[in-house]
Amino acid sequence: MKTIRLFMTLAVCALLTISCKSKNDCCSEECQCKDGCTCCDNCQASCNRDNVIISVPRGEQAPSATPGQRNFGGMMPAMRPRPQGQGQGQAQRPPMNMQRPAGQRPAPQVRTVSLKELSMSDPFIYPDPDTKTYWLTGTGGSLYKSTDLEMWTGPYNVIDLSGTWMQGNFVAAAEIHKFNGKFYYAGTWNNHGVCIEQVPRRYNVPLNQTQLLVSDNVDGPYLPLVKDSTFCLGPTTWDIIDGTLYEENDTVYMVFVHEWTQLIDGTMAYMPLSKDLTHRLAEPTTIFRASEAAWSKEMNSIGEATFGMKMPGWVTDGPQMFRTETGRLGMLWSSWGENRYANGIAWSTSGSIKGPWIQEEVAFKGDNSGHGMLFKTFEGQLLYSVHHDGGTGRKPEIWTVDASGDNLKLGERIH
Repeated sequence: MKTIRLFMTLAVCALLTISCKSKNDCCSEECQCKDGCTCCDNCQASCNRDNVIISVPRGEQAPSATPGQRNFGGMMPAMRPRPQGQGQGQAQRPPMNMQRPAGQRPAPQVRTVSLKELSMSDPFIYPDPDTKTYWLTGTGGSLYKSTDLEMWTGPYNVIDLSGTWMQGNFVAAAEIHKFNGKFYYAGTWNNHGVCIEQVPRRYNVPLNQTQLLVSDNVDGPYLPLVKDSTFCLGPTTWDIIDGTLYEENDTVYMVFVHEWTQLIDGTMAYMPLSKDLTHRLAEPTTIFRASEAAWSKEMNSIGEATFGMKMPGWVTDGPQMFRTETGRLGMLWSSWGENRYANGIAWSTSGSIKGPWIQEEVAFKGDNSGHGMLFKTFEGQLLYSVHHDGGTGRKPEIWTVDASGDNLKLGERIH
């Protein structure tokens, strides 16, 4: 199946290359774009968007967790059967019949609460200097606002996914970024009705993709950057989550997780995006694997089940790129360690996203905390937000940090 898919993709790209050359002589032999070459941009986008989503047969999964075993994520919901007449290898649009009609979703009750009262995984805080307001989002896709980082008003629904495969589906690890006067909402959407790969006696890998939404305003509404109903920014045969945006030398990269549930040893990867962020300009490059960090532990070895199954492997989660005040390039990322969830740091020895990358020996915060990110207050203080589970579910926290030297040092919790 993979051979057939590759052949079809190469054939389409070859035809597009011929068409592109015939219309515009700015293309090279490999149809590599030059600045300002609209023809080549369209050709590159068409080759790389990979909008054909193929669902494959499901098979036997990993053994069930032992009753009472520690288990992340609860039981995996049953995957929906393929509609009649759609067989193996047949291109199909992800089924839409499980999407919740907009009228059935109750409007959120907006209220003002302290940070300690919120429950949220993967908290991300965007400080908007124009309004002197902090905006908090994360898994679930709701938006909160605050002027003091202590009291937060929300949740607000700020996204509209009408007409896409993401409509009505769950969003995880949402973030807000600003480029060229536009606000971009990066979030991971899934469709468990589509199985992109069956890993024998391990996992039926569902469709997961980090996508970009766009708005003129920080508080939305956020609409799909690419409005094609089945568009995916990354390869549709990859299980992609937790994407974040990072700019280096005038190129914006999406840095993301290639899931351990598909690979066994999860990876961090990056792909360069077009100037308008609508498509990738090259196939993803692997940055590192989870097992390269000594603090990242194999899941079965620490007695951790996932989705009700004993799946072996090493987890990558939640990347965020940052630089210390000395210019050293680092990445905060999460995995599972001795005390369950943990946040660690990798460093680029070249100062570039292209690495090579080395790992800190011990976790930065390894007490069942993770998916941390850095932001600055309007007064210039560097802070660190993270979720922590002390037995009552995942709660967002805010800590001071020191990045004045070549390392990142954790300070004290302030919220």
